Amino acid sequence: MEYFELIKKRYSVRKFTDEPLKKEAIDKILEAAHIAPTGCNAQPQRILVINTPEAIEKLRECTRAHFGTNTAMLICYNKDECWTRKYDGEQSGMVDASIVTTHMMLAAENEGIGSTWVMHFNPFKMKEMFNIPENIVPVALLVMGYPAPDAVPHEFHSQFRPKDEVVVYDSF
Repeated sequence: MEYFELIKKRYSVRKFTDEPLKKEAIDKILEAAHIAPTGCNAQPQRILVINTPEAIEKLRECTRAHFGTNTAMLICYNKDECWTRKYDGEQSGMVDASIVTTHMMLAAENEGIGSTWVMHFNPFKMKEMFNIPENIVPVALLVMGYPAPDAVPHEFHSQFRPKDEVVVYDSF
């Protein structure tokens, strides 16, 4: 699919079929995550694939924003492996995980798989339910599946601010 066609077509899918994702599609999405750029290529991302009935039940205890999915991926970063900016000590982990998640969403769309980036989850409950170590920081939950026939974009999906409100040149 042509890139701009892909990014315009993608939307947050909030209704999925019951059909399990094919392993080949999951592998392609994970490959996109694997090759995503990270600060100094430190690759601190850690991805938890949640796709067994038992794991999905645990997920439902951590968020109500699961939209009936049978596959989700929790994108995290290892805070001990992040690149750190020397000027202020800011770590790249949150940005790295966000880049990885974006790559995964677009790869999913390219495979005909819908997804929604969920930030509305309890990270403490998620860490408890999935035995996530202290040094691993959950950032984004990507719920995904084959879009239901009646799935549609949110009403605000195609509304954008004028570019001159969000883009400036040379100085604010």
